[in-house]
Amino acid sequence: MRSTPYLALLALTVAAVAVDAQAQQQQRPQAQQGQPAQGNRPASGGGAQQGAAVAQFGDWGVFTSTTQRGKVCYAASQPKSRAPAGLQRDPAFFFLTSRPGENVRNEVSLTLGFPLKGDATATIGSASFALYTQQNGAWIKNAAEEGRMVQAMRGGSQLTVRSTSLRGNVTTDTYSLTGLGQALDRVAQECR
Repeated sequence: MRSTPYLALLALTVAAVAVDAQAQQQQRPQAQQGQPAQGNRPASGGGAQQGAAVAQFGDWGVFTSTTQRGKVCYAASQPKSRAPAGLQRDPAFFFLTSRPGENVRNEVSLTLGFPLKGDATATIGSASFALYTQQNGAWIKNAAEEGRMVQAMRGGSQLTVRSTSLRGNVTTDTYSLTGLGQALDRVAQECR
């Protein structure tokens, strides 16, 4: 189990990301099969009313919050390693978000802790997924691949995100997938 300060930080981050996810979903064009789902990603704003830690499964926590559109549930984790090691950057988080009021299940999003330049890539085993980036956030580029990515994550042991900072630093964040399946099952229970 992670420490209480970690859970508090993550719960606050979840509340902020809930608003960002809700706002970006409103502006995200619906992807057609095989087409990129790109849109303007707004900055975080007001509207999150509450964020709460629900459970911890391995390296993944489950959190809930409430927005004006209803309950939001997340499985979230931080990277186990970040390279290059000496780089100054804010904490990174990987989220799988469900918003039943908007018929959204296991939406992939990340906050990388630094402004990004260009797109990024997530790799699970031999499967790679293109990520669209804006500011310090990333989302799966082709929404039609989201289900395949989540299935790969459920069956994998680690996920690696490669990106480039606005300053030109090539970065690699590696996430453990231990506990993810249980966390997603709990998210499904919390947000039916």
